[in-house]
Amino acid sequence: MTNAYHNELLAELKRCAAGTPPWEGIQHYLGTSKTCYPIGAHGRGRVVAGWLAAHRGLSLGEYCDLIGSLCRGESFDEIALAGALLDRMPRLRKQIDPRLLDEWLAGVEGWAEVDSLCQSHFSGAEVLARWSDWQPLLAGLAADANVHKRRASLVLLTRPVRDAADERLAGQAFANIDRLKGEKHILITRAVSWLLRDLVKHYREQVAGYLEENEASLPRIAVRETRRKMLTGRKVG
Repeated sequence: MTNAYHNELLAELKRCAAGTPPWEGIQHYLGTSKTCYPIGAHGRGRVVAGWLAAHRGLSLGEYCDLIGSLCRGESFDEIALAGALLDRMPRLRKQIDPRLLDEWLAGVEGWAEVDSLCQSHFSGAEVLARWSDWQPLLAGLAADANVHKRRASLVLLTRPVRDAADERLAGQAFANIDRLKGEKHILITRAVSWLLRDLVKHYREQVAGYLEENEASLPRIAVRETRRKMLTGRKVG
């Protein structure tokens, strides 16, 4: 059964999208077959802001149940709203069991849905504070049969490795890259490149050595973009 708060957010999404023609090609771009409401990130932001203003007393249990329900939704925008709730409610986000992400990722489709849930919400400090929960999650996602979860194992680490110079983060990042470097799926090759480039900030020498030792087995785009980042300081792609 759909969460009652989920129904409120979905009704507001539909209200905001009413009368607006569908955006041609948006599903192909996002990599999903799900419904995409023509309201965009700013529109979703207004939906979340308005809803949060009326629900300031949300409990941790209600918060987790709502995110889980949104992640089972039939549209890209519902999953994007779940990501927005992770971003905008840090007090509750810091209390969630990281292992819930494995459940929440079960139905995602395409790079945009993965990244909506996994990109930049969890800081290095948050991940390290509960490392005993995060480490097995990150390792398990990298080994999962679901390519979207494998991408998540890389994307979840992009902010933490930028935030903190900690060998636990670097070790898990390189372990996940090493496990996935031979895959050809664009969801993985792009994410390997992304994580390697973000590792440059605190682990430049380790990245340089890793590229030297693994150039033949890494995605060519990852080698090319990471070396360009190291040379120019600019993140490309």
